Amino acid sequence: MADCEHITNCAFFNDKMNEKVGLASLYKKKYCQGDNSNCARYLVSKTVGSEYLPSGLFPNQHQKAEEIIEDHN
Repeated sequence: MADCEHITNCAFFNDKMNEKVGLASLYKKKYCQGDNSNCARYLVSKTVGSEYLPSGLFPNQHQKAEEIIEDHN
């Protein structure tokens, strides 16, 4: 898999969020450097725009991403 197209600007990938290092490393491999189509941050950004992407949204917070998308569609 190729890296996510948003990897250079992603607050999560670039350690701009408070996260647990070990867990963040696993998420980065799974979502940022793996299948980004299931990343909550990617879904919000692609569906409604990065301006609606909360800075604290983690890649695995799918329900929160769905709520954001629903609120802005």
